[in-house]
Amino acid sequence: MKRRRYTDEQIIGILAEHEAGAKCADLCRKCGMSEGTFYNWKAKFGGMTVSEAKRLKTLEDENANVSKLR
Repeated sequence: MKRRRYTDEQIIGILAEHEAGAKCADLCRKCGMSEGTFYNWKAKFGGMTVSEAKRLKTLEDENANVSKLR
């Protein structure tokens, strides 16, 4: 499995910078990622807070465990 480069908190921070007015191209260049990755993150984490992202991660982990049991 590929190692994640950014944590959920960092992703939400980058998206918050964009909402504050930073341009997508500038953020992508600064963080070393593609615009496609940025828009995938925006689709998944857009409008979330850090606590909501942590809750989402725990729910995804629980669902994966349930699926393995079946």
